Amino acid sequence: MRLDKFICKSTELTRSEAKKLLKMGDVRVNGEIIKNAAAQVHENNSVTVNGESLTARSSRYIMMHKPVDTICSNVDEVYPSLLHYIEIDKAFDLHIAGRLDADTTGLVLITDDGRWSHNIISPKKHCAKVYRVNLRNEITTEKSAELIERFKCGLQLQGESQLTLPAVLEILTEKQVLLTITEGKYHQVKRMFAAVGNKVVGLHRQQIGDINLDVELGEWRYLSDDEVNSFL
Repeated sequence: MRLDKFICKSTELTRSEAKKLLKMGDVRVNGEIIKNAAAQVHENNSVTVNGESLTARSSRYIMMHKPVDTICSNVDEVYPSLLHYIEIDKAFDLHIAGRLDADTTGLVLITDDGRWSHNIISPKKHCAKVYRVNLRNEITTEKSAELIERFKCGLQLQGESQLTLPAVLEILTEKQVLLTITEGKYHQVKRMFAAVGNKVVGLHRQQIGDINLDVELGEWRYLSDDEVNSFL
């Protein structure tokens, strides 16, 4: 991880305070003075500040049930960051592994472990995400098989040069479906249904990988070791 982040995970210092220490030459990595905040350090490196050895606190892994009118960001914008709901020390040092739009509810995974979240968001990892989708237009029985096949084969999204990866569409009712995708393109679910002449009017993510959402709206909990390890 970045050296300034390592210092923050090992102390009560803010990121700006850690950078000041680095500029002053008070930080050594394996005995060498390092002033570059972006320098990478690993678990087996020796990091000291004014001769005192630092040990980073354990990474944190959280699931949350995101409400509407919140954003998956570390800063407030038009809507507030969902990190306000997480009442733990240095909550805003965490990041969201796979964002949802402000009007979308459901499962978000939150951590301060960048390598772990990479396994969730990288398209190369093919991590499945399951969405419950409410639609404006009905899906008729006559069209359902054709639609399922189109999602399976990949759709051409506006502005994209390649088809989407195969997706699994399960029709629950005439206006509600489950959609499983392994990508995370910008507004992908909404754009996929736009590509087949429909419109998403409600969107909820209920599963990522093997993890199912099991907390109430606006609530959160730490992941179990088994849940964390399922992405390793």
